[in-house]
Formats: sequence, C-alpha cells, structure tokens
Amino acid sequence: MARVRYIGSEPVTVPELGDRRIEPDEIVEVPDERFDGYVCQAQTWEPIEEPGAKSAAKKTAAKPQKED
Repeated sequence: MARVRYIGSEPVTVPELGDRRIEPDEIVEVPDERFDGYVCQAQTWEPIEEPGAKSAAKKTAAKPQKED
C-alpha cells in the first residue's frame, strides 16, 4: 500500500477509506492503484511512499543473554 499525508486545514471523512475521519497532517495508507488520485490533489494530499516502495524496517539487535 502507498502512503499519503493529508495537508488540508480541517478534518475530512474519506468514504474510500471506510468513512474514516482523517485529521490534518495525518499519514494514511491508500490502495496503490488510487495513489495518483490522491497526490494529483496537491493542495490536499502529499506523497509519502509511492506504490511498490518498500519501507525501511527498523532493525534492532537482540540483547545477548547473560550466562550465570
């Protein structure tokens, strides 16, 4: 799924996302095939992660167990 940020000034309800209420500056996942439909509204939505992009997973090393 692609991700976009809502940059409008007032909360909105987006029927396509299950009538979910989206707050200003909130990042939401949208279907890859609908990404262009959001980001073409440049005054309302900002691209965050394009379709097919793999987000970098945060990796942490496990702590070694102490032997007694």
